[in-house]
Amino acid sequence: MLHPLSLEEFSGMLGSLYQGPLESIPWSTFLDQLKCSMGAKHATLTLRPPSQHVDGLSINTAGSSAAMSASYNQYFYTLDPFTDLPNRQVVICTEFVSEKDWLESEFYKGFLEPVDVFHILGADINTSLGSKCRIRISRDRASGPFNQQDKEFLASFLPHLERTVILHMCLNRIESERNLYAGAVDKLAVGTIILDQDGKVLQSNRLAQRLLAERDGIELVNDGLQVGTVRDCQEFHKLIDQALLSQKGKNPSLVKAMRVQRPSGRVNLGLIVRRVQQSEWSDGRYCPAVVIFISDPAQKSTALEEIVRSLFDLTPAETHLTFQLANGQTIDEASEELGISRNTARAQLRSIFSKTGVTSQTLLVRLILRSVATLG
Repeated sequence: MLHPLSLEEFSGMLGSLYQGPLESIPWSTFLDQLKCSMGAKHATLTLRPPSQHVDGLSINTAGSSAAMSASYNQYFYTLDPFTDLPNRQVVICTEFVSEKDWLESEFYKGFLEPVDVFHILGADINTSLGSKCRIRISRDRASGPFNQQDKEFLASFLPHLERTVILHMCLNRIESERNLYAGAVDKLAVGTIILDQDGKVLQSNRLAQRLLAERDGIELVNDGLQVGTVRDCQEFHKLIDQALLSQKGKNPSLVKAMRVQRPSGRVNLGLIVRRVQQSEWSDGRYCPAVVIFISDPAQKSTALEEIVRSLFDLTPAETHLTFQLANGQTIDEASEELGISRNTARAQLRSIFSKTGVTSQTLLVRLILRSVATLG
């Protein structure tokens, strides 16, 4: 028992606790501080208790054995008697399980005693979002048992721990949704570049990164964007300025479009400049302010052939032809590419029209490019 802490030290631990969800290993700093403050051997935060179907998700202090965590997840969790504690209450293990039962338990003999862990202090938290987390502090036998002061010390952090766990869950959900939507945009073969209020690039997706690397019509210069000819660039920056001004003026969302010439002579890029709607409480600094959507007509369809076959009940040969046409080839070019006669290609195309319900190549290409197959 090394606490009490000064107000400054306690405030520093609270800061580490709230910083926890943003760390690469969440709460690792706070857990190390908690372990040292309580003269403990280990401090563990379990965000997802293990079960028969899923492994547990735990964060341990530095020096904790990964093999120990793995063995707990695989076997010893079923033997652990120190679980399902009263919600939001700090409990010493011998208050929950008699010392005799604790010492005779297979969990203690097989899991804790070999690594010299004897005394355990813990709490379970059932959050308002339905998650269950556990915090456990452990000492070896020589360090002495936990006492009432230790319980009160840990209890002082529980309300803050619960809030940060909820923040962690919300941030994870937002990140998962962002990755989902970003992946969908990637599959749709649309480049996206997000700018801040100074017109500097904050983020770009994979297609946009490829286009920037090619420097063929759009490129990154000093964290800003340059496009096409001098005239194109002037028009582009004018559109960005208009979008930024509409952001400051709280005007309806501004959307502008333009085409950009490519030095290589390839077909022009299509650009849409759109203001990003910000929340009422956003100050705008270092936040997304403008988004650039880029279409590259030379980009081939990213739809998966197997998904297109399933959606439209096509044969493998019909699917191959459909993809050649969706990627801009004529029927003659496609038949030559596939090594089939023009008559065979036309017969397959009639069958494709019948199965998809379209009546022209243009409508077929539009159907494929707008179908959910591109999200596969």
